[in-house]
Amino acid sequence: MENQETKQTTIDTTAKAAHEAVDRIAGATNQAAEAIGEKGKQLEQTQQQLMEDCRSYVRDNPMQSVGMAVAAGFLLSRILGDR
Repeated sequence: MENQETKQTTIDTTAKAAHEAVDRIAGATNQAAEAIGEKGKQLEQTQQQLMEDCRSYVRDNPMQSVGMAVAAGFLLSRILGDR
């Protein structure tokens, strides 16, 4: 009888430890997901700000913008055309 109780105590202790480990992992996973979500929002805001800055630059400097676009297109055609 004592052996049966010892086995049950061991099983209960192991189960409790396993549940605690799962709870800790779940908590860490939730924290990681929240952090990733926050970083995603920050990146989206940064992207929107950069796009607005580019639009403003093009509006304020249309000729320079066209010149840069032509130069970039020429360079890309030279790089990709040599393949």
